[in-house]
Amino acid sequence: MAAAGCDFLNLGGIPAGCGMASSPLPQVQWQPVVSGLVHPVYVTHAGDGSGRLFIVEQAGIIRIFKNGSLLTMPFLDISSKVLSGGEQGLLSVAFHPQYSSNGRFFVNYTAIGVGAPYKSVIAEYHVSTTNLDVADTSERVLLEVPDLYTNHNGGQNLFGPDGYLYIGLGDEGGAGDPQNNGQNLGTLFGKVLRIDVNGALPYAIPSDNPFLGTAGARGEIWAYGLRNPWRFSFDRCGGRFFLADVGQATWEEVDIIQKGGNYGWNIMEGPACYVSGCTPIGLPPVAYYNHTLGDCSITGGYVFRGTASPALTGWYLFGDFCTGRLWGLRETSPNNWTMTQAAQTGLGISSFGEDQNGEVYIVDYNGGALYRVTAR
Repeated sequence: MAAAGCDFLNLGGIPAGCGMASSPLPQVQWQPVVSGLVHPVYVTHAGDGSGRLFIVEQAGIIRIFKNGSLLTMPFLDISSKVLSGGEQGLLSVAFHPQYSSNGRFFVNYTAIGVGAPYKSVIAEYHVSTTNLDVADTSERVLLEVPDLYTNHNGGQNLFGPDGYLYIGLGDEGGAGDPQNNGQNLGTLFGKVLRIDVNGALPYAIPSDNPFLGTAGARGEIWAYGLRNPWRFSFDRCGGRFFLADVGQATWEEVDIIQKGGNYGWNIMEGPACYVSGCTPIGLPPVAYYNHTLGDCSITGGYVFRGTASPALTGWYLFGDFCTGRLWGLRETSPNNWTMTQAAQTGLGISSFGEDQNGEVYIVDYNGGALYRVTAR
């Protein structure tokens, strides 16, 4: 549901009425919402006006926070299918734009592979016809990607403002992208994919995908040259596509994803050459930071478009999993960005999330809790 004054159809910038970020960044706070979670990795809403939050636990369970309480019965429990631990597990859920009428949602998880040790699975489920707080456990697999390594799974599913499903997959794993997947258009690894779940089974490829029909390229690819995209989002105002890409040894980065864009990995890491003496390639990040203060793994967030804390409007909020540092990013003039540290939360920030009204949440993996972002 779009915020008032916002235009989802403009994918190129910030339309009139959306509001630029204020200056300076206000004092950011995080208010407890729910505790008692086990290794939570994602939170989202169903877009159905119910006010519920759906919280993903890594082991393969989706919990519902409803009317101020965490429901005892899981919305979905597929822990018997999921290979969990480290960077593996049930990593996200995306509800169909017409979920309130069709009950469809899509999960992204890791499992034991066939022909390879592991696999990433994109699968569809439906809500129960008798209880809206419980899902049917029947699964339809859309896509399985065999995987040699346990890490760099990406793992996010997200519907864009165009109604297509975007999927993030890491470079398959192993230090330095040993398979050279990031720059290889013949593999799905190290990419953002874009598919149509309303077309032919198991899915259709949109006709305007940038590499559809390119010899040797996978038509599902929307953007490439990524190492491990860990959380991405679309700005509710204008639809700009923000993605956080976890670095190798030195740099963490925020990118704005463009159709057909190359983001440089494994030639580039953040703003610098990863390969010694390289000729820089790809689209540069709009923000980045290094590991000198103990940061080690970026977690992407959201452009704040809620109404409870107007001073945060227009700020893109993101963090680091290892240190719990929280930043705000704003565009001070076209294509010029300023990154400001907002807080030291002390949380294990595994994800951010939004409710249907655009309020932003922080998921604390280590503490098993969910917090709402506010400002004063």
